[in-house]
Amino acid sequence: MLSAISTTNAPAAVGPFSQAISTGQLLFVSGQLPIDPATGEIVSKDPVLQLRQCLKNISAIATEAGTNLARTVKTTVLITDMSKFGALNAEYATFFKAPFPARACFEVSALPKGAQIEVEAVLTLRHSNE
Repeated sequence: MLSAISTTNAPAAVGPFSQAISTGQLLFVSGQLPIDPATGEIVSKDPVLQLRQCLKNISAIATEAGTNLARTVKTTVLITDMSKFGALNAEYATFFKAPFPARACFEVSALPKGAQIEVEAVLTLRHSNE
């Protein structure tokens, strides 16, 4: 069964998609832009601060679903400037501990609202032994 997850602590979906969908033991979080849910605006022009906001948004959605970032299985990171990868990777590492989630990172030509970063994630909702 599919269940939509939604929280006001992350930006609202602005199209025909859900913030996240849970099914079985997995939570699929839609790509999160670096939007502050309180203002509806991109948080900064600094890509590191943008990444931080994307991950905070994912964390808020995960919390609403009853899980947390420690249960992240996979992320996909979209960035508009691969030359920022080192700084972004250092910030990303502050949100996760070993074993680190699997990850893909792609440089793209543009993202909605002029964002420099977008992150989507797959998390576990519970372990089979819980």
